[in-house]
Amino acid sequence: MSRSASAADSSIPDAESDRLFADFVGTPALVLAVSGGPDSTALLLLASHWRERQSPLTRLVAVTIDHGLRPEARREAIAVKRLAAALGVSHRTRRWIGAKPTTGIQESARSARYRLLYAAARSEGAAFVLTAHTLDDQAETVLLRFLRGSGVSGMGGMARQVRLCEVLGTTPTAARVARTRSIGAEGAVAATSSNAAPDVWLVRPLLGVTKARLIATLREAEVTYAEDPSNRDPRFTRARLRKLMPLLAAEGVTAERLERLARRLKRAEAALEVATDQAAKRIGSGNDPRRVVMPWQVFAELPDEIALRLLGRAIDRLGNEGPVELGKLETLYDAVAEALRTKALGCGVRFRRTLAGAMVSLQRDDIVVETAPPRRRPSGEPATARR
Repeated sequence: MSRSASAADSSIPDAESDRLFADFVGTPALVLAVSGGPDSTALLLLASHWRERQSPLTRLVAVTIDHGLRPEARREAIAVKRLAAALGVSHRTRRWIGAKPTTGIQESARSARYRLLYAAARSEGAAFVLTAHTLDDQAETVLLRFLRGSGVSGMGGMARQVRLCEVLGTTPTAARVARTRSIGAEGAVAATSSNAAPDVWLVRPLLGVTKARLIATLREAEVTYAEDPSNRDPRFTRARLRKLMPLLAAEGVTAERLERLARRLKRAEAALEVATDQAAKRIGSGNDPRRVVMPWQVFAELPDEIALRLLGRAIDRLGNEGPVELGKLETLYDAVAEALRTKALGCGVRFRRTLAGAMVSLQRDDIVVETAPPRRRPSGEPATARR
């Protein structure tokens, strides 16, 4: 075996583990999401040993989510509880109770899992929930988002740290708050922040570590783990991608290269956001918090990506039908750009479109974005049927 192959499959030494958890030294409490699979079991093992060496006063709480979807789940939760007790870690089992959907089960289970983890963190007084997402998971996420048509932002993959309420969609994301600031919505930030729950952060300390190394760490410590059969169920897209990964790796599309792509795109995303902030200051937005007003001649001079992002920010702020989809935003932007080209030729042009609950129109010398008026309901339709 070559030296590089050996390093790729080697267990994680104490010094590396200490670096992975260095941000949490002195933290009063940490919640660890532990399902009993290899990745999360390794997280439990590594975190417990790190605490002994570096942060003995930190209270660790392993939380296992029983989705009620597999009969083995209860047995796996008991196994996690036993391992946690042997490592001196508290353990809680939280259950997803109620009717389960017949479609979109993985996405629904994911949402339920994060809601239960958020509740566990609040009850334990922990500001951080640690999950065991790996470099392999990051690579799969990049491929999955590529298949779904994501842009630069989505292709940057998972962040190492994010507010858990953002994952749940219970408050505006940090990016959206930043966008609100940059287009001059006075009072909007205070209004959203005042109702927000205390921050609980979702952190993925193992995001740069391969699954193979975590399994090697468990084998070295002679710690057993469970295997979730849904990870190989071909009904799920991620499971099918996982099966393709060895074939892609043989062609050079390795998990490491996909993770590197994600890092590069995150770097590009950060630069694009700075450029968009600068453009927002240049273009202004007017003083009316109910609408965004942008001089069309200045807007037309912007690079397409920056203008697209400014338009998206305005729609995110003033629309009332949820986040705008990139593909639909691009279609709208193309229509705006075509209307501006016609206007630049001195021709009269009328333009008014709606997207995600926002209305975009050309009015004299400005592009105006405001909340779309309520939709007219067909004659005879009851008022309760309106969206």
